[in-house]
Amino acid sequence: MRPYPAAFAEMLRCTLLGQLRNRTALLLAVAFVPAWIAVARLCASDRAVRFPMGSLGTDAVAPASDISQIVNALAAVTLVTGFVTFMETYKAGEMDRRLLLAGYPRLPMLLAKVAGVALITTVLALYTVAVLWASVPVRQWGPLTLGLLGAGLAYGGIGLLLGSLVRGELEGFFLVIMLSLVDTGLQNPVFTVVDLSGLEALPLYGANQLALAASFTSRTPWSYGLFSLAWSAGTSALALLVLHLRTRSHCADRAAAATGVPAQVTAAGPPGRL
Repeated sequence: MRPYPAAFAEMLRCTLLGQLRNRTALLLAVAFVPAWIAVARLCASDRAVRFPMGSLGTDAVAPASDISQIVNALAAVTLVTGFVTFMETYKAGEMDRRLLLAGYPRLPMLLAKVAGVALITTVLALYTVAVLWASVPVRQWGPLTLGLLGAGLAYGGIGLLLGSLVRGELEGFFLVIMLSLVDTGLQNPVFTVVDLSGLEALPLYGANQLALAASFTSRTPWSYGLFSLAWSAGTSALALLVLHLRTRSHCADRAAAATGVPAQVTAAGPPGRL
């Protein structure tokens, strides 16, 4: 068994190489983000929209086209990171099971995947900010970048959990799409005509508040960035729990082989997906 630092470094290298070899994911990241922002710019009007900022306790005013571009940028980041993370985790499931059977430690494996999500999301957030720079007069670029990063981390964690949990690709795609559409749709000030309660529980709430405040006001609700980090940490922890529960039988088989106890007595059940 490898030491934890070496296991982490090797798994992180393999995760990043897997992402770079996924040409569909690269094309999606490069083309989808500017296309989705351009659609928002073309379809929304330039009328001024007044919307409440719960994180600041006041209202903000901005053109509908600019609001739509910021919200669509968040939606694009969530969809890309959710898809990419889900597919990488789902397709690597068989290899991960073999590594675990060979004695590879669970914790470095998951931490490397989380670190891979963070690196990919950072690059995607910087790329999205560069696209927005050409079309939206944002007041605070730093907090906006952190908002986009938080959105990617939240949905990257969700993709990691779904890739460990669901049995088929279709289910994972459907869940990522529907959750992202509902999340961004309910929090889009251009579309929302009534105040809704419970939005704070959605994964994108903190990132959305931070991004909108940074784009159209001079104040920054820094604490709301922690909402996305909480979602990322929570979903990653659940993914680790799923990994532990679904590979417990592998450990039991190895322990049984070492002690001479029949495997069917100690095994918790047939191994499932990671």
